[in-house]
Amino acid sequence: MQSWTQLYRSLATRSHNLPCKLHGASALSVRTYADKAAIDADITVVGSGPGGYVAAIKAAQLGFKTVCVEKNATLGGTCLNVGCIPSKALLNNSYFYHMAHGKDLESRGIEITGLTLNLEKMMAQKSGAVKALTGGIAHLFKQNKVTHVNGYGRVSGKNQVTAVADDGSEQVINTKNILIATGSEVTPFPGIQIDEETIVSSTGALSLKKVPDEMIVIGAGVIGVELGSVWQRLGSKVTAVEFLGHVGGLGIDMEMSKSFQRILQKQGLKFKLGTKVMGATKRPDGKIDVAVEAAAGGKNETLTCDVLLVCIGRRPFTQNLGLDSVGIELDNRGRIPVNNRFQTKVPSVYAIGDVVAGPMLAHKAEDEGIICVEGMAGGAVHIDYNCVPSVIYTHPEVAWVGKTEEQLKEEGVPYRVGKFPFAANSRAKTNADTDGLVKILGHKETDRLLGAHIVGTGAGEMINEAALAMEYGASCEDIARVCHAHPTVSEAFREANLAASFGKAINF
Repeated sequence: MQSWTQLYRSLATRSHNLPCKLHGASALSVRTYADKAAIDADITVVGSGPGGYVAAIKAAQLGFKTVCVEKNATLGGTCLNVGCIPSKALLNNSYFYHMAHGKDLESRGIEITGLTLNLEKMMAQKSGAVKALTGGIAHLFKQNKVTHVNGYGRVSGKNQVTAVADDGSEQVINTKNILIATGSEVTPFPGIQIDEETIVSSTGALSLKKVPDEMIVIGAGVIGVELGSVWQRLGSKVTAVEFLGHVGGLGIDMEMSKSFQRILQKQGLKFKLGTKVMGATKRPDGKIDVAVEAAAGGKNETLTCDVLLVCIGRRPFTQNLGLDSVGIELDNRGRIPVNNRFQTKVPSVYAIGDVVAGPMLAHKAEDEGIICVEGMAGGAVHIDYNCVPSVIYTHPEVAWVGKTEEQLKEEGVPYRVGKFPFAANSRAKTNADTDGLVKILGHKETDRLLGAHIVGTGAGEMINEAALAMEYGASCEDIARVCHAHPTVSEAFREANLAASFGKAINF
């Protein structure tokens, strides 16, 4: 099999002859009245989030003359600036505070007096991490010779992008191919106006000036439970209101969701499931009244809070991109329809990440960005979405990849279940951190790994072993026969696979 290094060298070599292979064989020269001289490019990426910046770097490495257009002052998109990265900083630091403030450290013989929370300093650490990583992308662009254009990018022709800067000046890029990677934005809640101070989206929840006495979270999906956990650990009384009957959002295995919910409730989070929010009203004293009722209909109830966090999901950022000017229509969910090479109906315009179908995950966008530009260079384009893992970064973490038990039942696939609790894992026991379990789903006849589900510390790291195994079609026995270092929490993953394949684990 040809190695990745050989493939990249081969594609890079081919790229010297790419103009005759790319759609729109020569970049169109269009007369403009822009303030800056037009730029010519092979590929112009609109958006510098995880999908966009990774695609731009890979394109440049393959020999394409690459431009990346970004409307914000810093690179990295939602993920690095107001999403994945700052939220993980707060999740990590709030957990340290929770351990010190509660009885966790005390039970380990670590006694602290005079403990205080310096929220401003905690926020500064988060901001420092964000600044370092967004600055790192700018460095990578320079290192890989990606041209960064600051401005709001719009498609102004099948082979042209126009970037409008904050001062109104325009930069025209004449380009052989266009890659839309504009990501997503917070889905607004009808009738509730977000001010990012007391009624906040996930963005505002990452920068609150003080810990609210009481917080209500609309939505108990991934973002809701993560940010709810942060503020609950720091001292807020948090209640999450969820329309669905479970926590963790779509895609989570129901057994794992129930286990996860019990652990969060033990930590102090409260949930009102199967409940819909009817509206929210600010009171003269600054508090917020939130009207709720049972999703199936029923008696109205009013909940009161100091901060209302609205996180009912995200929607594709696809408006005002000029797509209609080239005849590209959106689907009924605002996404850009693409083929299996991520091409739109206009062959020179591609799209990846949150603006196309599939889970709204940074790592999914990164993979799509890489294989999309490799496809432009003549390489194979393939991604197995069943092997894309999902993670909730609470404590304990929740992670999964592949099919849930509910999906296998619905599809009529014969399967076996193997489980192993962290309470029976030696490393988890020595760490005094035994919440959760590993659940493995294997094909009843072939033993092929069909799904892996983990609730526990380090689940987000362990799930990558499952993703690798599934990508290569491993059986549960294959994993069970791989030697795992002892003592490690990942031994629980091996034991669960042994239980799925053989019927019994060793240590449980």
